[in-house]
Amino acid sequence: MKQKIQLRKKYFNLRKKNYYDIDKSFFLPLFKLIRLKFKKKHTKIALYYPTNFELNVLKLLEFNNIMSHNTLLPIAEKNNIMNFFSWEKNQVLFVNKFGILEPIKTEPKVPDIMLIPLLAFDKKKHRLGYGKGFYDRYLNKYLKKFKNILSVGVAFSFQRHHKLPISQNDVKLDFIITEKGIH
Repeated sequence: MKQKIQLRKKYFNLRKKNYYDIDKSFFLPLFKLIRLKFKKKHTKIALYYPTNFELNVLKLLEFNNIMSHNTLLPIAEKNNIMNFFSWEKNQVLFVNKFGILEPIKTEPKVPDIMLIPLLAFDKKKHRLGYGKGFYDRYLNKYLKKFKNILSVGVAFSFQRHHKLPISQNDVKLDFIITEKGIH
């Protein structure tokens, strides 16, 4: 546990120090992946509202063809539970107790694709998050019922760590997307 705390601090500071604004072209490999994995046109893509020097996944909204997909944002609920709700660009957002913007709470949706923020990742696609377990808890719950949820970590390549410590509740991601492509 102590090692994870130290790594969180190290990679948060590294991301903060080396952060730069990405171009929407960062996400072109993601669209290729969507076309390969999903035959249906209206996939549900779960984004996150970037904060604390997280990569700006809202750049996806600059693509015209994103409108053919249903975009979702998470809402953090009691007991560190998270659910996803429909959201469209320029819709009203509310500030939660963590200072993160959230959509209006409507009917929860299960995403086809989840873009997941992270502090660090390794070659086996393990991720180091902020330590509250929102994404791991969500995936552990819903992957049993919806086996085709595609989990994609979003990071800069400098956030790669040789081997992250993992615990039994940590969920391995399907892919990591960086400025160097999808891994």
